[in-house]
Amino acid sequence: MRLGFWVGVAVACCLGVQASAQEAKPNILIKNVHVFDGVNEARIENANVLVEGNLIASVSTADIDAAGATVIDGGGRTMIPGLIDVHWHTTYAYTPASVLMLNQGDMAEVAIRSMTGARETLLRGFTTVRDPGGNPFAIKKLIDSGEYPGHRILPSGPFMSQTSGHADFHSLLENPRSSYSELSYWERNMMAMVSDGVPEVRKRTREILKYGATQVKITTGGGVSSQFDPLDVSEYSVDEIRAVVEEATNFNTYVLAHVMTDEGIRTSVENGVMSIEHGFFASRETLELMKEKGAWLSPQAMFEPDMVWDSPISAAKWKQVTDAVDQLYPMAVELGVNLAFGTDQLMDPTKAYQQSIYLARLGTWMTPYQALKIATSENAKLLELSGPRHPYQEGPLGVIKEGAYADLILVDGNPLENLELVANPEETFDLIMKDGVVYKNEL
Repeated sequence: MRLGFWVGVAVACCLGVQASAQEAKPNILIKNVHVFDGVNEARIENANVLVEGNLIASVSTADIDAAGATVIDGGGRTMIPGLIDVHWHTTYAYTPASVLMLNQGDMAEVAIRSMTGARETLLRGFTTVRDPGGNPFAIKKLIDSGEYPGHRILPSGPFMSQTSGHADFHSLLENPRSSYSELSYWERNMMAMVSDGVPEVRKRTREILKYGATQVKITTGGGVSSQFDPLDVSEYSVDEIRAVVEEATNFNTYVLAHVMTDEGIRTSVENGVMSIEHGFFASRETLELMKEKGAWLSPQAMFEPDMVWDSPISAAKWKQVTDAVDQLYPMAVELGVNLAFGTDQLMDPTKAYQQSIYLARLGTWMTPYQALKIATSENAKLLELSGPRHPYQEGPLGVIKEGAYADLILVDGNPLENLELVANPEETFDLIMKDGVVYKNEL
């Protein structure tokens, strides 16, 4: 393992100095790099990139006159945009199942684990995430202010399901629960939410948006970690789905849905859901419908050995899901569905590193270029469905061009030829920059 040094915000945090995101940042000129711009397969060879503040000012194969700028020699490395994960649970990824499922912890513990975990995620090169469930709002605030290092966050707030749905973690002993029952601890802390009936889902959707969600997540089918909803079930009625979609649309944003079954996917898309999370059992006809509607498919490149489940119910469902992965990806690539990259790591801090492995694993079904484009500029397009609720609008994400956010990675090698380079960021990512601040520099 090579040890790097921290500069910018990371150093300021270690010294106890508060570094505001609004403070002036030094201009940085990165010379002698081959640029994958996030869109085009051909690299821009022997290029120079000038960063002014938090944005890219110039990308050129000619010399750039940048008097007074800090100069970094890229030494012929490949520059790629900061990576984007559209299914990353900031408050679940580094929190053990015992804390959340067995109620052996509280939000203070979740927050500490998540804040420190956000730095680890950033140092894997993931500079932006869409968070599809949990309460990362305070963490986002501290990261965006520059007080703590971490990734950008587009939060969904608590994911929402019906009773006996994917977000229902109430004990059987608590049944029957009335609509006027007191919210559970995790519901009160905006980690997950059970809502039933059109009036209640409308109210909860509005509350979630009021809290600061940039998009809303519901569950319209069964899940692996939940105990009371087999994978084949459909969740939420058509009227309930339409109500949530209407409320999100009124707020100028969109709805994503956790769902795996073919019927559940069709029902979701037909009623306005724009992003399908998982979708492992989708048929060709349903994928064609998604393409027609412009909806996005966000599956995960999960294999059976990736996770071990204490619950035999979850273990059996996990095998069903992972058996379907190898059928879904080739079909989605062939049909040209809007395909996103997300990882869904949760409830096991020792497994969070698999985020990088899942990205490299896309090479099983597509070219390195296709995989890297999805994890950069394509994912950025999905995030733009949040419209005016998108919190990062100074420039585009996921690309390297003039005016874009300065989220940059220097890779020791060419990941467009060898995608496995992204699976080991500790060794192969020699420089990581987010918002114009260098967080890792091994050069």
